[in-house]
Amino acid sequence: MARRKKYKFPKTTIERLSYYFRALEDLSKRGIDTVSSEALGGKLNIKSSQIRKDLSYFGDFGKRGMGYDVKYLLKELKYILGLDREWSVVIVGAGHIGAAMANYDSFEKRGFNIAAIFDNDEKKIGKEINGTPILPYDNIDDFVKQNKIEMAIIAVPAAAAQAVADKLVESGVTAILNFAPVAVQLDENVRCLSVDLTTKLEALAYYMSYSQDKLWKIYS
Repeated sequence: MARRKKYKFPKTTIERLSYYFRALEDLSKRGIDTVSSEALGGKLNIKSSQIRKDLSYFGDFGKRGMGYDVKYLLKELKYILGLDREWSVVIVGAGHIGAAMANYDSFEKRGFNIAAIFDNDEKKIGKEINGTPILPYDNIDDFVKQNKIEMAIIAVPAAAAQAVADKLVESGVTAILNFAPVAVQLDENVRCLSVDLTTKLEALAYYMSYSQDKLWKIYS
């Protein structure tokens, strides 16, 4: 196993590591044993220098002139990304987004097991989504503690997001994926990633409406 380094690095590095992992999985399935940073970068449309820099934060994985051993790098990235174990996850909100998350089979393939979905709608409680039970929101504290849940997905309206996040943290959750269109304020020891689909569409709208006479420039 490569010698591990402890450096601070941009959050975007972790996202790119996930892209590298998926690309390497594809190469491995195709029977490709080694890959250069240039070839991997070409596959992902990422500069080879960026790939080498990202990987250097965590160790020395490649050999000059030989590239990366695909299976070895896969194993290392699996460890770095925490995919060498299974994670139990709960979803709060059984609406459209919550249901979509529960139906996303790739979660289980990656080791993320949806243990339960919580909602306060009595018409939904007692039903299942993709085999996962919908439980009363009032039971979330006991469930999280009893099952040692560490991760949660918030898929509730913006007005309820902060209260839900606070309740999850009080119950013992330390990592949250927030789909509510609002920023939640949490203790610095809690990891929270927000996914606001509207802002992504607004960014696309900007790119689509961009013209040469605008004063603002886009830098990658």
